[in-house]
Amino acid sequence: MVVRVLDDYYLAITFLITVAYQLFFFSIAWTLKFDKLTDFAGGTNFAVLAIITLSFSQTTEPRQIIASIFIILWALRLSGFLLFRILKTGKDDRFDDKRDKFFPFLGFWVFQMFWVWTVSLPVTLLNSPNVTRFIQPRFGRGSDIAGVIFFVIGFLMEAMADIEKYRFKMRHKGPKEICDKGFWGFSRHPNYAGEILVQFAIYMVCVTPAGSGFVTGGARAALYASIVGPLFLTLLLMFVSGLTLQERPAAKKKYEKGEGWHEYAAYLHRTSMLIPFPPQIYSRLPVWVKRTIFLEFPIYVFDPAKHADQSKVQQRESEEGLSSGAEGERHAEA
Repeated sequence: MVVRVLDDYYLAITFLITVAYQLFFFSIAWTLKFDKLTDFAGGTNFAVLAIITLSFSQTTEPRQIIASIFIILWALRLSGFLLFRILKTGKDDRFDDKRDKFFPFLGFWVFQMFWVWTVSLPVTLLNSPNVTRFIQPRFGRGSDIAGVIFFVIGFLMEAMADIEKYRFKMRHKGPKEICDKGFWGFSRHPNYAGEILVQFAIYMVCVTPAGSGFVTGGARAALYASIVGPLFLTLLLMFVSGLTLQERPAAKKKYEKGEGWHEYAAYLHRTSMLIPFPPQIYSRLPVWVKRTIFLEFPIYVFDPAKHADQSKVQQRESEEGLSSGAEGERHAEA
């Protein structure tokens, strides 16, 4: 028998569970000044919501089970990797200016609540009583198959990219080194590309009952509207916490410190920012194609003349000049 809690879309109960789950981990992190559970709390929250809504639905429909398993697998893989990484690195630099400030630190956790709840919407709604009360289309329609294929591709891309980057950082400590092997040779952020693909793949599976006409009325509209989940994740990665914090700042740092800037500039020129693409072709594409089709918008592009702190560059060049001069004198004396 289907379990109905608060509303027939499971929106309220999943929101309350998410708030309680995040506040529980926040209380630990704040009390102990502990960074290591932050991403773990976010990732596992997805799995908790999927398990609870699937259990409440009491359904044996393959689509609901597969979509729930997909988000559980993605969430556990991501949270497990991030927990492993933070245990190795020791701390999360994102919280250096928030760890001792209650409300700024809490603000991050509140944002994480909305992230989890919103991105979970496709699976939450698919498992809800208002959707499961309809006869479900047999699993295996075109959008189901496409969703499964895209999920596998995105999941493997994100997982392998994370492993490749972690191994690179463990083996290469020099700031001039560039991670351009494996998936990172085709995209500067293949982990983000994989994550976005995973969420849209899950949405494709979840929206099939609406697209095939089996689910109608408000439930149909709700399933279509759940695209807000993958869209929110995409906007978050592209304009809030992902690319904008890495693209231009990383280039600026390398340019100002002289840390292999020319090699890095060449990497930027030949490697797609997000969408994986052969570098041999990408390097020859017109700038307008990169700025539009390949999403490398001007907000990501670093222009040394506009964005670099020239005083830092001059100071570095002066120090390098003095160092070179001193080295030359030592050779002359020898």
